Amino acid sequence: MTDPVAERDEPLVFLYRLKPGMGPEYDRAHEAVWPEIIALLDEAGFYDYRIWRRGDLVVSSLRTRRGYGHAASVTAASAIQARWTASLSHVFEEIADDRGEPLWLDLIFSHRPEEER
Repeated sequence: MTDPVAERDEPLVFLYRLKPGMGPEYDRAHEAVWPEIIALLDEAGFYDYRIWRRGDLVVSSLRTRRGYGHAASVTAASAIQARWTASLSHVFEEIADDRGEPLWLDLIFSHRPEEER
């Protein structure tokens, strides 16, 4: 799928690849996310942000209140986001494509997405 992010349905889902053996360090960082990062996520309009990991593969999903373009511009302009990213840069093998876009996952199948549990 080559649709721009603006045309993607939410939740937005993407993946990261960690360097071999870096999963526990990644987990520790996310067990102690800086309060400033949480505040930035709120300011940017991210919500329902979830992260899963299996070995060196990380899958994330999120929703936005004002669209991904707005949220990405808020976080890109943030010095605290730059510090957080730099603090974890050594654990990542791959986080973006050649254009710098997240490694988006495309929805292939959905069973009764609107149905309550």
